[in-house]
Amino acid sequence: MKIALLGYGKEGKSAENYCKKHFKDAEFDIFENFDPSELKQSDYSSYDIIFRSPSVPPLGLPQESSVTKYFFAHCPCPIIGVTGTKGKGTTCSFIKALLDAEHQDAYLVGNIGNPALDVLDDLKPTSIVVYELSSFQLWDLTKSPHIAIIGHLEPDHLNVHKDYQDYLDAKSHVCRYQSENDYCIFYQNNPESVKIADYSPAQKIAFPFTLPSDIKTAISLPGEHNYNNFTAAIAAVACFKNISPDAYLSENKTAILNGLKNFKGLPHRLEFLRELGGVKYYDDNFSTNPSSTRVAVNAFPDDHLVIIVGGRDKTNNEDLPEIYQILKSPNIKNIILLGESGHELAKRYQDDRFTIAESLNEAINTAKEKAEKLRTSDKKPIVLMSPSAASFDMFKNVYDRGDQYRLLVSNL
Repeated sequence: MKIALLGYGKEGKSAENYCKKHFKDAEFDIFENFDPSELKQSDYSSYDIIFRSPSVPPLGLPQESSVTKYFFAHCPCPIIGVTGTKGKGTTCSFIKALLDAEHQDAYLVGNIGNPALDVLDDLKPTSIVVYELSSFQLWDLTKSPHIAIIGHLEPDHLNVHKDYQDYLDAKSHVCRYQSENDYCIFYQNNPESVKIADYSPAQKIAFPFTLPSDIKTAISLPGEHNYNNFTAAIAAVACFKNISPDAYLSENKTAILNGLKNFKGLPHRLEFLRELGGVKYYDDNFSTNPSSTRVAVNAFPDDHLVIIVGGRDKTNNEDLPEIYQILKSPNIKNIILLGESGHELAKRYQDDRFTIAESLNEAINTAKEKAEKLRTSDKKPIVLMSPSAASFDMFKNVYDRGDQYRLLVSNL
């Protein structure tokens, strides 16, 4: 069996390992370091299976697949699929914490960093999979999960998708192929999420909804958006149990509170790192677009913020006006600009709060100095890194950027 791997990141390597185990005569050709347009010019007629990596646009070939597509075709148990522009990972982690609290045989896979094929052989019909699905993983999917969650949607990844409609079309696959026996959970405050949910014939549940005060208090992550994410998680687990969210909340309060007690949140998603010298440091390096940075800023409405912003822009700088509008928030007292989009912001806008940094280390030390000057007897200022841009101008990936930020802050 001849197999082509288009891309050789986590999912490509996972596909190779899986196929070596299951197809004894497997032969591989690995395509790396290519421009996607180059792939269309290749001859794939000799391949039995083509696994494309998530960021590779579909080629439309009959033998083409992906880790996600293959997994959906062979998974023996129910799947909870979660998509949205931001908040997917946190929602998935909330769901996993709730399932773990009830001792379910639950697996967390997908865009969150765990390739699905790594766990496929471990699954039983009684298992449950929580799958974080990006637009790239959904792009050519033709089978939807039993329980689909559609979070807030707005333009993203337009440097890869041909336009916003192409992005939304990809997202719609999370529920487009559901049946009347499935569930579709959608964010009712976002028109695009509502519209996509309308494609599904499944039973519909809207979120957010009101949480009991003791459960809301137990959510350790800051920001209203995390309450919203948790209501989506509550709805998903309720659907898995075939009961209403209200019934699940009333009948399982102890398990829910235990799940929240053990939930620590995800790295680089509005993650509290430390307090030093009366200054709190937060890592929000997964914020790669304006909407996520807006959410982060709004999570601290009464605090004085020193924010680190900038990186590789994904919209040909079209979102810079939106980013600057967010940076006008009155709780932001100083702005440290980093990377390509940071320099572009400095060129376009004159603002006394701007300071340009040429390295992450310089940005953090400058932010520390600015924040310490904002200390008062009743206020602990916050240093927040929420780049509103991709990481590839200065770092290997978003994990590398976040890990370097975490290390430098720990060494202050």
